[in-house]
Amino acid sequence: MPPVVRPATHADLPAITEIYNEAGVGTTASYDLEPVTVAQRRAWFDSLVERGCGVFVLDDGHVMGYAAFGPFRDKAGYAHTVEHSVYLRPECRGSGGGRALMEALLAHAESRGMHVMVGVLDAGNDASLAFHRRLGFTETAVLPQVGRKFDRWLDIVFVIRRLG
Repeated sequence: MPPVVRPATHADLPAITEIYNEAGVGTTASYDLEPVTVAQRRAWFDSLVERGCGVFVLDDGHVMGYAAFGPFRDKAGYAHTVEHSVYLRPECRGSGGGRALMEALLAHAESRGMHVMVGVLDAGNDASLAFHRRLGFTETAVLPQVGRKFDRWLDIVFVIRRLG
């Protein structure tokens, strides 16, 4: 079956958790240091769905990756700004699935009246930086040595894309 992007469900949470633990915890794509549980991902998912945020999966009979957005900050003045994440299984990277997920996520954010989507990327992740540039994100700030993982200090890059 060709891959399709669809809204995530509770049934996808074990796969989403597995993908996040490999791609987010096992690399510098996220600065989480410990694996998350399916119960923690369920709470994350339920919170996002309750707020009308997007959580999508790329599915070809099994979940190949996922993308989500949530609030950028919990202050009323940021109500139209969201922060996103996108993760794929290693064997699915570079196949166009990330783009498909992000296009669905961007469209959903626009349909919800969002104005800006933010990404917080590890500055050393050249592939992620290039991916976001191709999607029209611009780099706006570098915060040096604000994270620590794998016994080294890490820089982050903020990228943004205006919607609508």
